[in-house]
Amino acid sequence: MLKLSERIMMAAKMVRKGSIAADIGTDHAYLPAWLILNGICPEALACDLRKGPLDNARKTVEHYGISDKIKLRLSDGFDEIEPFEAQDFIMCGMGGTLMAELVSRAYWLKDNDKLLILQPQSHAEDIRAHLIENGFEITEEDACTDGGKLYCAFSARYSGEKKKYSDAYIYYGRLPECKKPEAKQYLCKVVDRLKTKLEAEKLHGSSEKADNLSRIISETEEKINEMQPDS
Repeated sequence: MLKLSERIMMAAKMVRKGSIAADIGTDHAYLPAWLILNGICPEALACDLRKGPLDNARKTVEHYGISDKIKLRLSDGFDEIEPFEAQDFIMCGMGGTLMAELVSRAYWLKDNDKLLILQPQSHAEDIRAHLIENGFEITEEDACTDGGKLYCAFSARYSGEKKKYSDAYIYYGRLPECKKPEAKQYLCKVVDRLKTKLEAEKLHGSSEKADNLSRIISETEEKINEMQPDS
């Protein structure tokens, strides 16, 4: 049976049963294949920007005999997907900045019936900020360790309401609600990165930006200290 890595499995578990899923940047199409083989989705799309990964995806779906259930699509992000073709849209393994750019080009994702499932490799704050600014609400967050590295994943859907959050929220999102120790460890890494950025700002930047970073760090540390593991 096909097995997924921990970080990909984390995203796969957020896919809604019975939905048609589109995996953006599918590479070998392991994720959509797993969703089909485990009865989560009746159909799926496997999309990638390059022909090489799509050739790998084709080999996967042929190997598992599911070519009739997975459509392979050469697409830059969501560009070659029709709005009616899927309900759950997954992006794993790319940076949060790129994710924000791709989501911004697909206006039709602003639909409460659609679910975004995102596993950013870096700069998760960029995609969180974009979603919040454009009326999306983060619905769930998770964290895991894979290959000795910490990862987060989260789902979001369009509400049409631009809620007010603190400047720090884009750095921690709903991870403080996650009861797994990996969530706390992940946020500690976020704070370490922010502290490095703060030191650089103090040396070469503005005092205003440094003060804001200090507030963001303090709030994030408070959230970390409040986190309670599952008993």
